[in-house]
Amino acid sequence: MDRDWGSKPGSGGAASAQNEAIDRRERLRRLALETIDLAKDPYFMRNHLGSYECKLCLTLHNNEGNYLAHTQGKRHQTNLAKRAAREAKEAPVQPQPHKRKVSLKKSVKIGRPGYRVTKQFDPETKQRSLLFQIEYPEIEDNTKPRHRFMSSFEQRVQSFDKRYQYLMFAAEPYEIIAFKVPSTEIDKSTPKFFSHWDPDSKMFTLQLYFKTKPPETNKAQPTPAANGSAAPGVPPKPLAPPPQAPPPPPPPPQGLPPGAPMGNPPRAPPPPIPGSLPPPPPPMANGPRPMPPGGNLPAPPPPSVGSSSMANFTPGTQMGRPPMPPPQGFPGQWMQGQGVRPPPPPPNMG
Repeated sequence: MDRDWGSKPGSGGAASAQNEAIDRRERLRRLALETIDLAKDPYFMRNHLGSYECKLCLTLHNNEGNYLAHTQGKRHQTNLAKRAAREAKEAPVQPQPHKRKVSLKKSVKIGRPGYRVTKQFDPETKQRSLLFQIEYPEIEDNTKPRHRFMSSFEQRVQSFDKRYQYLMFAAEPYEIIAFKVPSTEIDKSTPKFFSHWDPDSKMFTLQLYFKTKPPETNKAQPTPAANGSAAPGVPPKPLAPPPQAPPPPPPPPQGLPPGAPMGNPPRAPPPPIPGSLPPPPPPMANGPRPMPPGGNLPAPPPPSVGSSSMANFTPGTQMGRPPMPPPQGFPGQWMQGQGVRPPPPPPNMG
């Protein structure tokens, strides 16, 4: 017969044991490549000949499937266990942190205890105090109530307020109760702050005193630093009153433009000439003019017409003086008595 026994018609015959082993290793290689990443294997190495080595077992493999089959074998697994045991033995022993185990005691709460709060005032020290009396008739045996102060930021029942704090009392199997008191510093001196538990009457008593705030007048004023810096949030106080501005200059007289000079500066008189009359005294800048002997005043010059402030100036009405009378005669009549030569008459042009 041309075909082996046990094979189907048309097939290549029954596979031998060697062919079955090759096929099994190929299937295992494909399966291992899908689940195992050789790039992360610390013992997988490819040498310069193109073959693969196991650095743990020092074995050579022709392909990746052969190496993966080796990793699943007994030799490789035994070497892995030995390596882990040796590393654990050589590793330094680190002390484990000691964790205190607190056993939480679960008990059924029976409700809130009865309490009494008394407000007191010491007239000598001007201190206010509170006296708490908490009754625990059903408290457990050999237990004592506890108390503590809690800030407003610790609790989650009410919105926090820095003006208040909470005083809590706890005793099994009663619920924890808290009292909202002012957030003032408590005087914890021995005679004023005390707590007492009476096991016979089952009453817990606590008394506390609040410290008095010093008056504002007794606070020392902070001295300014050398460089002028002061405490943060406090405005610096002036050491000396600020310099006052000089008074404004007096307004110019009405009728003159602002900033106009009051008059020409005085000039030095010329030296007297021997044999001549003494010069007349200089007229004042804004003062009254000398009255001529005849009692008549010369005619004032006509005012200039324009947009300046002198356009509407009327002489004699600004300084409280009476208006000038109209001139009479000619100017040469009142200049003879002062030693000044009158001007010559105009020539006859006809």
